[in-house]
Amino acid sequence: MNKSKLARFLDTFSKEDWRALAQFTENPFFNQRSEAISLLHILQKSRSQGKPYPDKEKVFQQIFGVGPYDDQRVRMAMSALLQTAEKYLAVRDFIQDKPAYQFRLCRTLRQRNLHTAASETWLDGANDLKNRPWRNAEYHYEWYKFQEEKYRAIHQLPEVETMAIQPLSDQLDVAFLSRKLWQCCFLLAHQARYNTACNFGFLDSILPYAEKYLHLPAVSIYYRCYLALTQPGENQHFQLFKNELFENDTLFPPEELQDLYILAINFCTRRYNEGDLRFLHDQFDLYKRGFDKNYFLSEGVLSRFTYLNAATIGLNVQDFEWVEKFITEYTQHLDIQHRESLFAFNMARLEYQKSNLGDALFLLQRAEYKETMLALAAKTLQLKIYYELEEFDLLESHLQATAAFIRRKKIMGYHRDNYINLMHIVHKIMQMDRSDRQTLRQTIHETKPLAEKEWLLSRLGDF
Repeated sequence: MNKSKLARFLDTFSKEDWRALAQFTENPFFNQRSEAISLLHILQKSRSQGKPYPDKEKVFQQIFGVGPYDDQRVRMAMSALLQTAEKYLAVRDFIQDKPAYQFRLCRTLRQRNLHTAASETWLDGANDLKNRPWRNAEYHYEWYKFQEEKYRAIHQLPEVETMAIQPLSDQLDVAFLSRKLWQCCFLLAHQARYNTACNFGFLDSILPYAEKYLHLPAVSIYYRCYLALTQPGENQHFQLFKNELFENDTLFPPEELQDLYILAINFCTRRYNEGDLRFLHDQFDLYKRGFDKNYFLSEGVLSRFTYLNAATIGLNVQDFEWVEKFITEYTQHLDIQHRESLFAFNMARLEYQKSNLGDALFLLQRAEYKETMLALAAKTLQLKIYYELEEFDLLESHLQATAAFIRRKKIMGYHRDNYINLMHIVHKIMQMDRSDRQTLRQTIHETKPLAEKEWLLSRLGDF
């Protein structure tokens, strides 16, 4: 029972959901299976007591009484309860979306020729939609549907002659353009990430028409984003995208804002990786504002990759005060299995940047790094600390242990070569004399892939 689809589904319910589901399940309009009600009471009692759900044999006894166990009857009760719980979530979501509810009710009233009631409901729904803060593509499409419903309500009445029809067509254009531009931006992101070709349809034909609606953020932000992604060498497109995003971020729901910020951050990352350092501070601005506004949290949880990347950018721009505050405050939002290792690693990086090498080494050694790539990153930082502390015997042992770690983990391809090359060149630096410096500098430049290339080159200045 505890591993069933029903159990996993109900485990996502809050206390309020459990209470509301009990009322919902007892309503014969939504559920006509008495065994579903009984099963819910059994599961709800276990949940309230903090106990595991009972097994199916015990459930059968409590619902159906004595007699031989019938697995099919229990399964049917579980299926009935699952379907009812799914209905509850769908109905709750629909009713809470007041404009959507009122639009559907308005249409139903019109179809029953209750025109006065339909008109009042339409006005309530339209006002609720207008009072929402968001003005994204979904808003423009919902507003188009309301305008279309208004037209349908009066198209056979004399009032239709005085209704302006052109705005209805224009509203559909806005809804379509904003959604099409949104889709194309994410197609471009997918294309860049997975190196796969995407078909953008007739976007090129309609793109000039979007300029008519650049006063609307739902169009302009994705228009600027699309131009930035397709013309990365034209810096003004990204700056307009970033500026409009900051100016209008209250007009988009949190989930969409997270997507927009990630689009902008990934653009900066690609440009930085291509050697354009101008976008480093733009990327940092996006992280700072995004965290100030809580755009990167999904139900209170922060991706460990976002946590690592944000700390990395903060360290790169050397805003150590922000980095320390960020690491400390946001560790609690990480998945519990990653908290200790990520906190220790990021704090070690911070102390290393501040030249507190002993503190950095202590932090690295206090955590266990179960994830292979994080373990390699930690071992690389430890390597640098041993070198800079001139602990060359420890460094030699560390190089051998790291090489063994790489062989044992069977790390393949790019990552394996990256770190093997690093170990090899560090070992050469330890053994070289001044006459070897220029040759080794050329080797570092030519070796690909190679982690910590800039740090390796800086070490040559020690000789």
